[in-house]
Amino acid sequence: MEERRTKSYGTALLVPSVQELAKSSNLALPSRYIRPHDQPLISDDHNALNFPHLQIPVIDFQKLVSEESNSELEKFHFACKEWGFFQLVNHGVRSSLLEKTKTESENMFKLPLEEKNKYKQAPGDLDGFGQNFVFSEEQKLDWCDVFALTTLPIHMRKPRIFTKLPSAFREAIENYSMEEEELAKSLMTQMEKALKLKDKEVTKLFEGGTQATRLNYYPPCPQPEKVIGLASHSDSSGLTIVLQVGDVEGLQVKNNGKWVTVKPLPNAFIVNIGDILEMVTNGEYRSIEHRATINSQRERLSIATFCNPNFGVEIGPAHTLITDQSPAKYRRLGTQEYYRGFFSRQLESKSYIESMKL
Repeated sequence: MEERRTKSYGTALLVPSVQELAKSSNLALPSRYIRPHDQPLISDDHNALNFPHLQIPVIDFQKLVSEESNSELEKFHFACKEWGFFQLVNHGVRSSLLEKTKTESENMFKLPLEEKNKYKQAPGDLDGFGQNFVFSEEQKLDWCDVFALTTLPIHMRKPRIFTKLPSAFREAIENYSMEEEELAKSLMTQMEKALKLKDKEVTKLFEGGTQATRLNYYPPCPQPEKVIGLASHSDSSGLTIVLQVGDVEGLQVKNNGKWVTVKPLPNAFIVNIGDILEMVTNGEYRSIEHRATINSQRERLSIATFCNPNFGVEIGPAHTLITDQSPAKYRRLGTQEYYRGFFSRQLESKSYIESMKL
């Protein structure tokens, strides 16, 4: 059991806090944060500016789970198939819990640096304060600090972090993680219904699965056009559920070659398909590239919950979706092998799932 408690499939080099760097009144951007000229800068990316009418779909959860609402199921199927992203409203998670989780998450980033250092990432472990996917001293860095936690199952929580958390934050994140787990199960059940899958071909993979929660803090930057909060990528997870703190925009989703800026609805969840669900649905549902941009005046904070399969299962296309006319597009492999491969790479567009294709 102790081995399972401490098992980790990711690591990253430790780098300075961006939040502390941004506090400087005469900030000169370190070169490691300045994006190369061959990567489109946000202010020069006309695709992100010329399509303000485009928005990701909005799904009403109560209508979706209603037996009488085929139209919402069709809308949900379209969102997963064509966008890979949607905002979820009327989801049933009580607003008091959302507000407490937001407040306590903000408080974590208000801690003094010496207090934060008690929770900093350790070598060979992604839990704690730091940055993920940093593998070399030459690598360009994101303008973002993260606080990452393994939240479920309970026996995989890291004692060096979880047991020492401020009690108010720990209570909030424990309750929040349980709500997110149930919500993810319900959404996957609706996916099975929309895809006409048999034998719980999606949900059974996630029984006893893992959940990670990551707080993403994006400080303001005086030259936001030169940096990126989070490089373009698709998520490795099955499903990702994001709660935005505040109304500052920054998340951009790639749709048909256009970068669409998401306008977060109050207390809605932003949900996206991860690479694993693209594999399990044999490409019917797609994980989509997305990135985070930076504001020159205001900070932004988001709370991302990554819902992943059980470490003991094999992932690959659902058998119901494999026919002579529609052969398997992705190889099959164990969840542990999948994550060992993912966390050994730099975060870059959809390069990892491309390597999974047959």
